[in-house]
Amino acid sequence: MNTIAETLRKSGIVPVVTITDPAQAVPTARALEAGGIPCIEVTFRTPAAADAIREITTQVPGVTVGAGTVLTRKQAHSARRAGAQFIVAPGYNPRIVRWCIRKKMPVFPGVNNPSDIESALENGLSLLKFFPAEASGGIAMLAALAGPYPSVSFMPTGGISRSNLADYIERDNVFAVGGSWMVKKELIENEEWETITRLAREAAEIVTSTREKK
Repeated sequence: MNTIAETLRKSGIVPVVTITDPAQAVPTARALEAGGIPCIEVTFRTPAAADAIREITTQVPGVTVGAGTVLTRKQAHSARRAGAQFIVAPGYNPRIVRWCIRKKMPVFPGVNNPSDIESALENGLSLLKFFPAEASGGIAMLAALAGPYPSVSFMPTGGISRSNLADYIERDNVFAVGGSWMVKKELIENEEWETITRLAREAAEIVTSTREKK
């Protein structure tokens, strides 16, 4: 397992963050780090994404930064130039996957069906985003996929919260979980850093206690 994937696995949670003001990027990352989550996925849903990634990578070295909702190679290139250490996409775009492989950039494309999983395997990828997790069958779907794809591990994202986090972490074919409940837009915009830290700590504790029971 590469270093980035191992970092995400150890964390167990990848906070999915949408930043509208780059000035709020560093405090958000620091709040997560204080709560015991050493990684962050900054989505390309706003024009501030690249600047936010650049701010975090330069000022919060203890946090591993990825780019999420990457839909084009142009966005992937922008993310890489800004210092992103991994790429996450909602779907399986073969052009983005091939670009990331050529650039030796860790990539976690989104899948929710056997065909896309097999496309990923064909390109040497076995760590994949499962999206949208709850809408795609959730735990039951992950259990069904475990049989034919024992070498594949997933990062479920979409519809996951504090209430069902443990259910996903318990799965042997889950290496991490993506979620935004600890970094909701209003928390960031209102600069509620202590709340973000508290929610991050609660989530990290759930991951630790769940893994200890396995």
